[in-house]
Amino acid sequence: MDIQLDRANLKGYVSEKDYKALLPAIQKAHNDLENKTGKGAAFTGWLDLPSRMEDSFLDELVEFGKEVRENSDCLMSIGIGGSYVGIHATLEFLIAEQKLPVHFAGQDLSSNYLYYLLKGLENKRITVVVISKSGTTAEPALAFRIIKKFMQEQYSAEELKKRIICITDPREGALRAIARKAGYRMFPIDPDIGGRFSVLTAAGLVPLAIAGIDIKRLIEGARAAQRYCSRMDMEANIAYQYAAARFLLYKQGKTIEVLSTFYQRLALVEEWWKQLFGESEGKDGKGLFPTSLSFTTDLHSMGQLIQEGRRNMFETFLLIDQPGHGVTVPEDKDNLDNFNCVAGKDLDHVNKQACRATAAAHYEGGVPNMTITVPRFDAYSLGQLFYFFEKAVAIKGYLLGVNPFDQPGVEAYKKKMFELLGRK
Repeated sequence: MDIQLDRANLKGYVSEKDYKALLPAIQKAHNDLENKTGKGAAFTGWLDLPSRMEDSFLDELVEFGKEVRENSDCLMSIGIGGSYVGIHATLEFLIAEQKLPVHFAGQDLSSNYLYYLLKGLENKRITVVVISKSGTTAEPALAFRIIKKFMQEQYSAEELKKRIICITDPREGALRAIARKAGYRMFPIDPDIGGRFSVLTAAGLVPLAIAGIDIKRLIEGARAAQRYCSRMDMEANIAYQYAAARFLLYKQGKTIEVLSTFYQRLALVEEWWKQLFGESEGKDGKGLFPTSLSFTTDLHSMGQLIQEGRRNMFETFLLIDQPGHGVTVPEDKDNLDNFNCVAGKDLDHVNKQACRATAAAHYEGGVPNMTITVPRFDAYSLGQLFYFFEKAVAIKGYLLGVNPFDQPGVEAYKKKMFELLGRK
């Protein structure tokens, strides 16, 4: 696998002896996951999904995406949680590949946001993808109601069959019933894969294919990571190393993990990571609090807290080795800002030195840290990264003794909200 993990700044916090002592627990977690004998095994369909996915299905989605783009000015993707953030993160990461503008709805209940979104889409040829296993989750269900009415005022019922695509439960649910009654095209949501693990399923691939993303390379990257991360080899399997380090630091009282990046196009990947890890680990009174920062911007604010605040956190840096486009720092004859020292160098050189300096300063200040480096901004690398994080969080969940594949706590606010709304 091309992704790299640097654990040098864990010295003094996590030793090789600690890893060896944890090896039997890692082995058990590995066996429970691979043999589907652990908690939540019914929702581990993501584990071998990349290798199970048929190339013919990917080819069909690529052709379908081309067909939709020919008749659309933009795509509206309706979804929340795993049906939203993974798609948005992929589009931001692979912005150079995007061939169709994508707008998002159903990720919140902001009337102001939706009003201006629809105002801006008047007289546009819109295709809508609505993603919901049940069709009854408030945010996407209400957004779909409003957007469907907006579409009905512009298109005939026959035309809407081409412009509304539903990704939902293959057997039951409100959205499936709506789609069947109206004749909308449907794609199935895998019943054995939870939403936060769904970016590599039809829930993610359909809108990404329509947007023009190279979904075949995305899956190829995930397949490579699956082969690599399926090995019970702590010396080589960095997904298991990352899971083990997080667990050992957690046992030392480090209750917060900060995922920090120096690349803005990784900010939404951080948001996807927050959901994956927070929703998977945070239960039974356990779990790290995952948060994220964008440097160097946040070094001028939150950097103070990390450097000198409570020592209850550790940090993981998420970096890109080869960002692609370069910008050279010019020489200035007056040199009043005293930066001719980097004249002629690419700005990314400065960015990487800022990262090295930050990691060293935070480590010396009592914040252990790791660095995950992704090769480049391409679909293959992102497919690897998605699978790497999915495998790591599953192993960490089993080390914690929780079910990493359910989310009972998410239902608590829904129940209270439905009571207040008078919804049965």
